Amino acid sequence: MAKKPKLTHKQRRQVAANRSKRLQDKNSPSTKTVDESPLIRGTVIGRFGKHADVEDDAGVVSRCHIRRTVDSVVCGDKVLFSKGDDAESGVKGVIEIVNDRHSVLTRPDFYDGIKPIAANIDNIIVVSAILPSLSTNIIDRYLVACEDIGITPVVVLNKVELLSDEQRQSIEGQLDVYKKLGYDVLFTSCKTGEGIDVLNSYLNDNVSVFVGQSGVGKSSLINQVLPDADELTGEISDNSGLGQHTTTAAKLLHLPAGGDLIDSPGVREFGLWHIPTERITWGFVEFRDYLGGCKFRDCKHLNDPGCILRQAVEEGHISADRFASYHRILTTMDEQRPSHSQPPGS
Repeated sequence: MAKKPKLTHKQRRQVAANRSKRLQDKNSPSTKTVDESPLIRGTVIGRFGKHADVEDDAGVVSRCHIRRTVDSVVCGDKVLFSKGDDAESGVKGVIEIVNDRHSVLTRPDFYDGIKPIAANIDNIIVVSAILPSLSTNIIDRYLVACEDIGITPVVVLNKVELLSDEQRQSIEGQLDVYKKLGYDVLFTSCKTGEGIDVLNSYLNDNVSVFVGQSGVGKSSLINQVLPDADELTGEISDNSGLGQHTTTAAKLLHLPAGGDLIDSPGVREFGLWHIPTERITWGFVEFRDYLGGCKFRDCKHLNDPGCILRQAVEEGHISADRFASYHRILTTMDEQRPSHSQPPGS
């Protein structure tokens, strides 16, 4: 992909001036607004290509074009759309306005920067499993991402029927650090049904997503809380008029006892390389009371003299495992970061 040409100082000033003018026009009381009275409220329940499936308050699903002036549309968005009917394509409306989001789940893209992939999320269900082995470092990565975007995480350890009593006691000890930090930790088994009712209680009346590596049993858990997930996906396609052959890149499904579940390939794993180091540090909630207290402002929290974080680890106030996990995350971030995104001086 060709690199974008660098702007001259004059061009940058002009871009800044144009942006400032647009913001002033947007905030001006005299700015002409869209007449919302004929528009229909709805929720985006499927997104693919240039179209989105929107469900209105009556439960009717309409496939919609997306107005070119709309920046982005993702599952979970609350929108206003106008009705239409394109008989040939099956498109029945146009999304005119996307309402403000109270939260947005994003992922880094190597070429396009930060991309939204789901909106108005209440819970992120972080799923791990004991096979091939439990990795608390992977859990930590997800928790940092959740803290960065301000969405409540729930830690779920799945497939616990495979644990012996001794193994379970050991793993409970490993995960106890998260409970002490205020995170909810749940043990589940799709085979025995352990923890499924409790999991449902977190999902009810909330919009949730499941994240986790392949093989941890996300799909099995989804089938437990929503047994007809595949059939419901087909119904959505039927209602939109394009039949069951349509495959959406992302979909929002309604849970039987209330609440919604967003399933999208983009939300299953997080990358962290786009997050500044300072935000990674802040994402470890137990570090926050110590931040700013080190002797040197550019402390790397390794063997730096006067590092208050390392002192807290040595005194037992911060988990040594979590501290080591923090540094592993920083190392892998540097390895995964694309060369064109390297910070200045690196």
